[in-house]
Amino acid sequence: MNQKDMDLFREEMADVVPLKPSHSVHLAARFSVSEVQLARNAAAQSSEYLQRLPLELARIPPVKPDDMLSFKREGVQDAVFKNLRLGKYKIAAELDVHGMNVRQARDSLVAFILQRYQRGERCVLLIHGKGHTNKPFPAVIKSCVNYWLTQLDEVLAFHSAQREQGCYGALYVMLPKNEQQRLENRETNRRGGHLR
Repeated sequence: MNQKDMDLFREEMADVVPLKPSHSVHLAARFSVSEVQLARNAAAQSSEYLQRLPLELARIPPVKPDDMLSFKREGVQDAVFKNLRLGKYKIAAELDVHGMNVRQARDSLVAFILQRYQRGERCVLLIHGKGHTNKPFPAVIKSCVNYWLTQLDEVLAFHSAQREQGCYGALYVMLPKNEQQRLENRETNRRGGHLR
């Protein structure tokens, strides 16, 4: 800064009074994410996943129509996974992709999982069918779903459903808590709400 600029700055700042120091911090009572922000985040995440998840069947490990499917990320407790396997969690929503082509199934699956995660739903049912008569090989959609779900960060675990909910043609899918739920849990634990 030259001297003229410095003089002008001092002149403008002449009546400014410093703030008194304060040791209190004011936090918003509750952090809330708008529906528009959720939709924008889901769209960005969806686009990333659609680029990452293959449609080429040569890249999909095949499974058989009557195979039981099971997947659990590290950190998911055995008791929680057992309850998922036994169908003990309330199913918040379901998606039926059997009968769709591979692209439709992938796009629907990604949109569904991200939407349900953003809404804070923890357990969903995904119907993929067994695919005994699929071409070019049996269980095409089932194989794709099995692979794709393991690639989605929003999927903690999945397991073939109980007989009355589709057996080897459907999956229970467990989703993690969304950011809003984690913030609420942190706030409850910080205040000692878990002791009540």
